[in-house]
Amino acid sequence: MIASAIIPLVVLGAMVGFLLWPGNGLLNIGTPLPDVSIERIEFLDGRIAAHIRNTGPQAVEIAQADVNDRIVPAAVEPSKTLGRFAEAKVVIPFQWIKGLPYEIGVTTSDGVRFAKAVAAATPTPQPDAGRVSLFALLGTYVGVIPVMIGLLWYPFIRRLSQPKYSFFLSLTAGLLLFLGIDALVEANEISLENVAGAFNGQVMITTAALVTFLALMYVSDRLVDGAKGRVIQGSFAIALMVAIGIGLHNLGEGLAIGGAMVVGEVALSTFLIVGFTLHNTTEGLAIVAPMAKEKPKIAYLVALGIIAGAPAILGTWIGGFVASPVASIVFLAIGAGAVFQVVVVIGRFVSRSSGGKLLKGPVIAGLAVGMLVMYLTTLLI
Repeated sequence: MIASAIIPLVVLGAMVGFLLWPGNGLLNIGTPLPDVSIERIEFLDGRIAAHIRNTGPQAVEIAQADVNDRIVPAAVEPSKTLGRFAEAKVVIPFQWIKGLPYEIGVTTSDGVRFAKAVAAATPTPQPDAGRVSLFALLGTYVGVIPVMIGLLWYPFIRRLSQPKYSFFLSLTAGLLLFLGIDALVEANEISLENVAGAFNGQVMITTAALVTFLALMYVSDRLVDGAKGRVIQGSFAIALMVAIGIGLHNLGEGLAIGGAMVVGEVALSTFLIVGFTLHNTTEGLAIVAPMAKEKPKIAYLVALGIIAGAPAILGTWIGGFVASPVASIVFLAIGAGAVFQVVVVIGRFVSRSSGGKLLKGPVIAGLAVGMLVMYLTTLLI
């Protein structure tokens, strides 16, 4: 029995070994093209640092660097030679001017140039106490505070009749459904603009979202539909899953915000803060809606608010100090998978509370209004 499982692997290994055997001319057709991705550009004191990755099929050597098509001296750390998927940092001594556009290019030893443009140079945040505090404050404003404000709707929802309660539960599902779609769209945009084709960005997004969805479905079934004696019961478990899903989404959102700040694409204005606050306040409503017929303790509500909102702080730190387009799309995809899973859980809950019928007026209206509300609040961002 074991041999029948091993034999196909041995045959497959032999085939791959034959194809990769040195001197085998079977695959030596054409010339493999180099591909170097410039993943991140930092504007530091008196210098520019470009973080690059070899995403081509073979090793490359970096021969020179340029700023706005002007060749400049540069140091490549740790080595000018990069194997497949290897990373390096190109440090260019250059007196850049804040607010001006720049294009940073690197050329390989065979004469192929790769470049990345920055619309407006801005000092790259460094992880000092001031910057850490600033990013934490930003994450608090766009994540924690709006969610906590949304939790204040609990007394209102508690007094609703069953049809109105079904409406607000469906509204919650609509809010989350929009969040998931929005996360996938944003991840796809980042993938198309900043992620090398070698990573198969769209496939990576789909895989991360599906794996997250399936993993959380397993956890959710143990919490909500599991055996007696589980630690968290019914609607409390659903509220927890909603908070976790929103938290993963806010992690990706915070990472995107921090990464955008690095390249000067986010203007920290009162209008922006107000827009994020209105947009994310609806997430607090999504958390309390499943518990409207229960009496949760204040401490439990606060804990759920922190679970949902605090990841935005962590996201801004990661995005601002160690920004990576690959990490951005992975976290956004994870957030999308998480909120889609919560939509399924809420759908089951609504079905049970409405006698097994989902196609009712309050349910359909709630879904539509939830998505419309989220769309309208995005116009303020």
